[in-house]
Amino acid sequence: MRRILLSTAKIVISAALLYLALRKVDLSELLSRFTLTSLFWIGAAIAVTFLQIFIGVLRWREISAECGAPLELGRAMRYNVIGTFFNQTLPSAIGGDAVRLWLVARAGAGWRKATYSIFVDRAIGLIALAVVIVASLPWSFRLITDAHGRSALLLLDLAALAGGIGFLVVGALNWPWLKSWWATHHVHACAVIANRVIFGRTHGPKVAVLSLLVHVLAVVIAWCVIQSIAAPVDFGQIFLLIPPVMLITMMPISIAGWGLREATMGLAFGFAGLATNEGVNISLLFGAVMFIVGAFGGLVWIFSAEKAAQGSAPIGVPE
Repeated sequence: MRRILLSTAKIVISAALLYLALRKVDLSELLSRFTLTSLFWIGAAIAVTFLQIFIGVLRWREISAECGAPLELGRAMRYNVIGTFFNQTLPSAIGGDAVRLWLVARAGAGWRKATYSIFVDRAIGLIALAVVIVASLPWSFRLITDAHGRSALLLLDLAALAGGIGFLVVGALNWPWLKSWWATHHVHACAVIANRVIFGRTHGPKVAVLSLLVHVLAVVIAWCVIQSIAAPVDFGQIFLLIPPVMLITMMPISIAGWGLREATMGLAFGFAGLATNEGVNISLLFGAVMFIVGAFGGLVWIFSAEKAAQGSAPIGVPE
């Protein structure tokens, strides 16, 4: 019952935020801006999205190896593509992570190692995103002149950065009670792995580059969408606005980020002195690209060996 209520709440939140955001959009005007060139740019956005997934796969493999759950490149790519489908269908912006976890655990890695690989991968991605936002703050403050917008951006990034640093600090502590309680034991173990990955010579440089590239490619996807409707936004502006929007969209309070992303993008554009409706337009098309890629992931899932074997053997219990 609790899960049903939670899912219903997220659907209501998505619908309410979408309604508020779409009040500022003239859909007929948006459709009138589509040409044959638009199809090229949407296709480019889809291609870049698959490239982003592949880069994420390379990072995840580095982390999984450190967690003792090595993944072949093809298997990891298939799991990530399938995850994009469930990101679009489960009541969360990160629902695909739960499915990836299940797939890795079922493949023989075990629940603990699978959970650690997904959790650490997500944590490192969040830390990298916070670093990108903090590094761009001087330019962001030039773009965003509104005092409330600046304060919101600063508080958002400081919270994310503090959470990331706090997580890494936990991994550096050697307090016995951290290892004795069930919850803190697993958080501490993940933090230790994250420290080894980030600061180790073997994985650190590669993971850092891959993490930053994932977020840069999110900006490129948005740029392709902008070109598809010839929106009056330049690359520098979208480079500063997309990372904070992506950070907020990671909050699991809506369906696949729908509604939350549109409302946040419109608000960010308003704070930057840009047309709010253009922000919503870009967000809708960005979401449409994610939906198309997710649909492809659905086909991969339908014809996958994992789907065929679903329910044929017991999964077991967490270690």
